[in-house]
Amino acid sequence: MSKTFALSIVLAASLGLAACSKSESENTANALDNGADNAELAADNALNAAGNMLENTGNSIENVGNNAM
Repeated sequence: MSKTFALSIVLAASLGLAACSKSESENTANALDNGADNAELAADNALNAAGNMLENTGNSIENVGNNAM
């Protein structure tokens, strides 16, 4: 999903850069690149959080089983 988002950003940038001056083009490209990086990091963080939640749930279930003995 993050690659699709990044490719969409690149496509939008390539279409929009023709109408900008050189410095505006660089700023726009940098902003879009930063946005794509942030989106990728957010996706990674969401996956890590989901993995941690799953692991914590497993640990809780294991603890219930251990305490029942």
